[in-house]
Amino acid sequence: MTLKIPYDSSILPCNVRSRFVDNSNGLEMHILETGYETFGRPALLLLHGFPEIAFSWRNVMPLLADSGYHVIAPDLRGYGRTIGWGPVSFDDDLGPFTIFNAVRDAIGLINALGYDRIAGVVGHDYGASIAAWCALIRPDIFSRCVLMSAPFDGAPKLPEPGAAYESGLLKTSHIDEQLRILKRPRKHYYTYYSTRQANEDMSGCDQGIHDFLRAYFHHKSADWKENKPFRLNAWTATELEKLPTYYIMELHETMPETVAKVMPSDVDIQNNHWLTEDELAVYTKEYIRNGFQGGLNWYRRSTTHFDQKQLHLFSGKTIDIPSCFISGASDWGVFQRPGAAERMNGNVFTDMRLFELIADAGHWVQQEQPEKTCESLLNFLQMS
Repeated sequence: MTLKIPYDSSILPCNVRSRFVDNSNGLEMHILETGYETFGRPALLLLHGFPEIAFSWRNVMPLLADSGYHVIAPDLRGYGRTIGWGPVSFDDDLGPFTIFNAVRDAIGLINALGYDRIAGVVGHDYGASIAAWCALIRPDIFSRCVLMSAPFDGAPKLPEPGAAYESGLLKTSHIDEQLRILKRPRKHYYTYYSTRQANEDMSGCDQGIHDFLRAYFHHKSADWKENKPFRLNAWTATELEKLPTYYIMELHETMPETVAKVMPSDVDIQNNHWLTEDELAVYTKEYIRNGFQGGLNWYRRSTTHFDQKQLHLFSGKTIDIPSCFISGASDWGVFQRPGAAERMNGNVFTDMRLFELIADAGHWVQQEQPEKTCESLLNFLQMS
């Protein structure tokens, strides 16, 4: 169910506003925005991941605005209060969820706000992939690129003549065959998120969406002390099974069942400084209303490879604008695809100026450590 109602200002930091903008690509995008009071400021576009919304940037935005930027954070296609993408069921057309269309969404939004070029695009989690493609396709529009938590190791390579058609990004079909026959049978979370039942599992989970999200955010954060990431040697089942179960799941478990095992205690929840119950309730309301299918469609895009031929047009192309990578030191996302961070830093980005892992942060770095994240962002943005 769509909802064209801005947030009540009481849930937002001072000077952050909520409104809707027609992006000329079929969406009325719900955005959070600050630094808009002064005309002519350089603009930053912040793109969230899964299962987040624009609200995930709430504590970073005022800090960036205080440093002179017009900061824009939209609910992406499939998420939150952005209108024009649904309602979406599993059987609806995936066509609008191509990478090219995600880049078109971003360009349409900044154009509607009066910009033909912006100071930078910043993406977290799945938003990092969109940010990277923005930089790859239109470096004339996006002056700088920041990726958080998810390395980007380039456009998929063109297949060898006569070779089986398979993505170079995530060869999940092949790896799942290996994972299933492990002594402890497993599956890749991309595969699970691409199934028909994933949305129903999460929308109708026994613990309720609020507690599911609480456990999910906890499990991937620095608060879960078992998050001690390290480099994996290869894209093999025996290496991938070293990853936590939110990435390499038990074969017969759902994601709600997976994270329920690590539900934080009442005391831990009360002491959580980076995601209070009131803040989590903002997420909960959006996912109760929309379900998860809109966000899950981006995972289906990857595992079905339905837009790979488009992306092959950029095979071998580098990203040459100033770029940086920021993540939490306790974030397994940096290493979940063995070698991706090294390929990104050594081959795909020719001007990678900063690669920083922030202490006391897991996957949700901009939420867990907003001040340190902002400090790193500003250090990069102000490099000459």
